[in-house]
Amino acid sequence: MALNGANKRNGSETPIARVKVVGVGGGGGNAASRMGRDFPIKNVEFVAINTDAQDLDFCAVKHKLYIGKNLTRGLGTGMNPDLGRQAAEENRSEIADLFQNTDIAFITAGMGGGTGGGASPVIAEAAKQSGALTIAVVTKPFAFEGTQRARLAQDALLKLKDKVDALIVVPNDRIFSVINKDTPIMKAFEAIDDVLRNAVQGIVELVVTPGIINIDFADVRTIMQDAGGALVGIGIAGGQERAMSAVNIAVNSPLLEATIDGAKGVLFGVSGSRDIKMNEVNDIAKVIAEAADPSARIIFGAYYDKKLKPGQIKVTFIATGFNGSKPAGSLFSALTGGARNGGNPSADGASSNSHASVAESGLVNGFFAREPETPEPAKQEKPSADKKKQDDVWDIPTFLRKRRR
Repeated sequence: MALNGANKRNGSETPIARVKVVGVGGGGGNAASRMGRDFPIKNVEFVAINTDAQDLDFCAVKHKLYIGKNLTRGLGTGMNPDLGRQAAEENRSEIADLFQNTDIAFITAGMGGGTGGGASPVIAEAAKQSGALTIAVVTKPFAFEGTQRARLAQDALLKLKDKVDALIVVPNDRIFSVINKDTPIMKAFEAIDDVLRNAVQGIVELVVTPGIINIDFADVRTIMQDAGGALVGIGIAGGQERAMSAVNIAVNSPLLEATIDGAKGVLFGVSGSRDIKMNEVNDIAKVIAEAADPSARIIFGAYYDKKLKPGQIKVTFIATGFNGSKPAGSLFSALTGGARNGGNPSADGASSNSHASVAESGLVNGFFAREPETPEPAKQEKPSADKKKQDDVWDIPTFLRKRRR
């Protein structure tokens, strides 16, 4: 499909991808509102769709669509996905119009609700029928919300998966692994929204950012079209071991249900300042290739990124067709930045201020993470041979350790 947008660069018009992010229902609308406030990339349009008129009024997005007026009278669906589906069907022509001249459509919603769970498959189907690459980034309900909502969510996911090119699922319960007991409830929900935001941003940045080795829309379509389940990982690190630290952060997410292990399609980008080294790109590529299926299609790009701090490197990847379940040890790697020598990236001669650089932005894999704690001074002891051997094992990323056993 030809790209619809155009951007004037160096006096000429360069086609760029047009992107729509559509928040469905209350949870999806809130996510779209937060994304749209300071989303750093142009040519991304945010839309909210809901059956609840009052909730829709509070959405801070420019474009809104109120559906199911005759069915719900603006009062929502009361956790009835059939009503949500019927409401979307009632306004199907208006929904289809939303996706005209759209190259990538993101559908974000909370599964388990009536509108998010019921209307999302209809909206996704309209997006895909328009020719847009259609990607759903959705959440599953908390366990404390009960078995009925969990069943509704599972049913909705099965229906949605058949209507999209790629599906990224974030269980709400995973947020407890990256917040502490003093985190306010609004901060916790913002952390969940940051998961959705960074999945969207990670994909869009790869498409629209010009690079030394470029990744374009056709590359993303190749990896994600009709792919089923998908993962997006982002890792930022500094210090002497920045390449290995960044890729380990990217491939270990405490908030997703699967890993890159066995992926049939992988697209990854490496960005940094002009000091980025070919050996670093090679180290990152080897880690990703080792995790992916031996016959996987792998596409990579390299970029200069002025938004990164000096000395930092960033790894972004998209993986599809994977079969890896979440290993128990990956939480430790993700929260500590996956750095060597017990998670301290300042070891091996790195500058002293690089300890915080692995998680400077407060993000791990594009998600909220605890800030690294400053360790108390301790006496240096010469490690024994057995201790050193144990430490060497933890130098290896989690999923590679699992393969060696």
